[in-house]
Amino acid sequence: MRPCPGLSVPVATVLSEAGEVLEREQRAVVRFVMQQGYGADVVFAAGTSGEWNRLSATKQRFVVQLCVEEVAKQNAALALARPVEAWAGVTAHTKTGTLENLEAALAVGADAAVLAPLSIRGIKDPVRFVAREVADLLDASPRRIPVYLYDNAEIAVDPKHAHIPTRQVKALSRLDFVRGVKVSGSRKVLGNYTRAAANFRERGAFGIYVGNALLIFDIFAPRQGLLGALIEHWQRRRMAGGLPVGVVAGPANALPREWARAWQVCRAGDVERMRDTKRVLEAFRQATRLVGGHHTIACLKRALLQRGVITSAAVAEGTPALSPAAAARFDKAFADVRALSTKTLAPIWATPVFAETEHAA
Repeated sequence: MRPCPGLSVPVATVLSEAGEVLEREQRAVVRFVMQQGYGADVVFAAGTSGEWNRLSATKQRFVVQLCVEEVAKQNAALALARPVEAWAGVTAHTKTGTLENLEAALAVGADAAVLAPLSIRGIKDPVRFVAREVADLLDASPRRIPVYLYDNAEIAVDPKHAHIPTRQVKALSRLDFVRGVKVSGSRKVLGNYTRAAANFRERGAFGIYVGNALLIFDIFAPRQGLLGALIEHWQRRRMAGGLPVGVVAGPANALPREWARAWQVCRAGDVERMRDTKRVLEAFRQATRLVGGHHTIACLKRALLQRGVITSAAVAEGTPALSPAAAARFDKAFADVRALSTKTLAPIWATPVFAETEHAA
């Protein structure tokens, strides 16, 4: 039940033009982000990058099943010292749907569930929902898995209540199965969560995961000189509950080894390698911005297409798609990102083209 440290990759959901989940290619995405042990520490299925809110319940659960199965298969084949975990996004638009998703995740063997309580309609008291209804379901199950909270203002039902109040985080962190929270917010918001959970660890560690992934370069950056030491001391105080245990990076769909390296060098405080790695990751962010706002998911799928991982970059209905001209601009920019990665990073940390042999089921 301890939080899994490292890189969590919220994998894209691979769809046909007709909107059906492509099983073989979904499994290929899992293998690609795992990178035979050089990529994801966690494969997170049916998250925001997986378009959970635009999939039917049947498709959402099918994606979770495929990812859980493929992670287990690869763990057995690779015999990694620390197996990769498979997390299931269980949030649905309703309480009933969410509980049914959680039950399905337990049935297929997911290692953990991720729940965004503020994204579920009709929940006035997130603490009561988790402490009663979620807890009752877990108590009745022969398997008991950790639950991670997901806080993201962009998918909150009510914009006036975009973040879980710290008093509720404190209450939820007391539950033995709630093991952490993914925070997609500013450093200030992240610090609020860390401090809130600091005094509620009697039942085990409570992990904070950075959702605005590039923020890890700021959080872990060593400061120089007396002024830098004072700034760092102040920042550490804001993170009084401890530093984050992991990062959740959607762009790692396209650059899994680069993001795994980013987490390593940030945790180590290696300034030079942090700078080099950040150049590559910033270049990818700029590539996604070339095509305009709100096209991140389409860009991730286009990148997977260019890598040779998938053959369909279709997005779900309601997700902004790339025009042919925008796709061409992104393709060129992504080629430049790959070249920069190869030039800047050690060969083992520059993600290679997906090998044909890796398509094998």
